[in-house]
Amino acid sequence: MILTALVTVLCFIILFFIYTTRTRSKDEPPLDSGFIPWLGHALDFSRDAAKFLARMKKKHGDIFTVRIAGHYITVLLDPKSYDAVLQDCDSLDYSNQKVVQRVFDLNWPNKNQVDGRLWMKQHFQGQNLVHLCTLMNKNIQALVRSPDTIHNTTNWEKDGLFDFCYRLLFKAGYLTLFGLEQNGTTVNEVYKEFRTFDGLLAKTARSTLSLVEKRTACSARQHLWNLLSLSYHSRPAVSSSWQQEYHQYLQEMGLDKETQRRAMLLQLWVTQCNAGPAAFWLLGWLLTHPKAMQSVRAEIERIMPNSAECLNNTHKTPVFDSVLNETLRLTAAIFINREVKKDMVLDMADGKAYRLRRGDRVCLFPYLSPQMDPSIHKEPEKFKYDRFLNTNGTEKSDFLKDTNKLKYYTLPWGAGANICVGQHFAINAIKQFVFVVLTSLDMELCDPNSSMPPLDPSRYGFGMLQPDGELPIRYRTKK
Repeated sequence: MILTALVTVLCFIILFFIYTTRTRSKDEPPLDSGFIPWLGHALDFSRDAAKFLARMKKKHGDIFTVRIAGHYITVLLDPKSYDAVLQDCDSLDYSNQKVVQRVFDLNWPNKNQVDGRLWMKQHFQGQNLVHLCTLMNKNIQALVRSPDTIHNTTNWEKDGLFDFCYRLLFKAGYLTLFGLEQNGTTVNEVYKEFRTFDGLLAKTARSTLSLVEKRTACSARQHLWNLLSLSYHSRPAVSSSWQQEYHQYLQEMGLDKETQRRAMLLQLWVTQCNAGPAAFWLLGWLLTHPKAMQSVRAEIERIMPNSAECLNNTHKTPVFDSVLNETLRLTAAIFINREVKKDMVLDMADGKAYRLRRGDRVCLFPYLSPQMDPSIHKEPEKFKYDRFLNTNGTEKSDFLKDTNKLKYYTLPWGAGANICVGQHFAINAIKQFVFVVLTSLDMELCDPNSSMPPLDPSRYGFGMLQPDGELPIRYRTKK
């Protein structure tokens, strides 16, 4: 009996190895399955995706296939060949349903995702965008200059720069899109639960939460569902906000109430997860690079001597824009994923072609290339505020790789079906926030010798990177 059981287990193990291991055909990308059955390189990937993929690139080149938790993922790191993936809607399919299900506990059919993106696109362009930006600007000014931020007009206030930026931009964004506080649902409550939820989001997506972390994440998610549900159900019938319109759209789609409030949390995270971290990196590099700060301040004073004004599209700010582009180049780290619907051939820009198998996945990681590619950006690990400026002070958009001009020299907002429909709203929010801080506050490092904290490697693939630590600052009303 025992012998039979052992033989059965041994046969199962042998079959497992047979069906979870594959060999590379000569016309396929280099295959690196790792040494651990099924898991493959999952541990290294989840620990530090950028470091792992950089190692694979050095070993295999610009295209290779790796095994991660039972999935075979072909990684493409040649920006000249990105369009071969981005423009193929026949053999490749964009879907993030599994991640949405795991993180937000939301069954979001692909049709709903496509229709939802169309709705979002309509509401983040044209007059809708103008209205949202105007309201966002007012909320930013009110929050930065409020007594809750500046308790005393003469004394220095101390804070961590990351929490300062994330807190104020989250509140401004929440009040802009989700409306006024209602029924005791304060933005402070929402922000507290959001930070808890967001702090565990990467682990939730990768299913690496401990039991304690899982309970904490589920509790924060449940509280956010309840808080967001209260915020739109308690508003007067005559009131109107982006959230109210989105809620009406979900009702017209025929989604039940539970799905509606879960979808609302998804949109809260999508609209609020990037602006705060981006503003932190931008302000942090200005504070730690005096020449960059001096150049930005000089530009603002030259074009806007009256600091009571708001930035708008009529103000040309090439230096400010270069600093923002450099910030995004260094800290925007998205994955652009596709699923292979049927066997296909991927044609590379260098003339080579590789066969991809149905059921595999394709991943572009613009953070490694083009953004951190030394053949495109000299000393890519360094912050250079004028990297995106020509010598005559205009915006630089000509970047080369192997003497060829690149279409994609930085991709902070994604591309193709992955492009962020709210990027213009986010850019406005980041620039307006930094502008109001610089013109309303005296801000400096608590320790003049402080340097920027390192990146949190667990956040690769989830939009803007976050710091692994704080940057202590102090600020007061500008004299």
